[in-house]
Amino acid sequence: MAGGAAYWGPMASLTAQSTALEAIGVSKQISGAWLLAPSDLQVGAGECVVVRGPNGSGKTTLLRILGGLLEPSSGTVTLDGRPVDERDPVTRAAIAALLGPPAAYRDLTLADHLVLVDSTWGLDPHSCAARVAAAFAELGIEHLAERFPHELSSGQQQLFRLALVLFRPGRVLLLDEPEQRLDPDRRARLTEILARRVEAGTALVLACHDPVMTQELADAVLDLREAR
Repeated sequence: MAGGAAYWGPMASLTAQSTALEAIGVSKQISGAWLLAPSDLQVGAGECVVVRGPNGSGKTTLLRILGGLLEPSSGTVTLDGRPVDERDPVTRAAIAALLGPPAAYRDLTLADHLVLVDSTWGLDPHSCAARVAAAFAELGIEHLAERFPHELSSGQQQLFRLALVLFRPGRVLLLDEPEQRLDPDRRARLTEILARRVEAGTALVLACHDPVMTQELADAVLDLREAR
């Protein structure tokens, strides 16, 4: 097998004490075909790791493994020393992820969706409206709050998906190419939002093709190579 990964960043600073999420030797193989060559990744609170690589190198596969959505063929993933499992309430409470289009309901407005997320996590219903308004304003889509998902353009749908994942609580944020379908101004706004999240202590892992976003956010970069 050819392939693998190259990690560029201050690995020595990501000690076991500070690590929020750690993958050691994780890989994925199906019917003899490698979807992800063995890879290591560590990210701590207040740190960002950007995952890069050509199509087919396993970026999405790695993120799904990190989120506990996909069982690796080898290796382990732990969150604060605890195995990551998407069905484990501890994992679900800690990790917010945008890995493909989230579920959306045709008969609920965008605001209704965020209210549903808010109630799912047991937050104060009396201040819900203010939180929803602030979430839309942060992304600059407050004018879309009363629209339905099917009424959105491609770029607006991406912003709505980001609103859904950014709105819910989580100590770890996993994003698969969040910049896709966004114009330069929207990408810049998103970069600022994510930078604030990291500064506030969120551990961020994102697959990203945007060199500017990578430059602004990355504490470390994991370059995946296509497995053969």
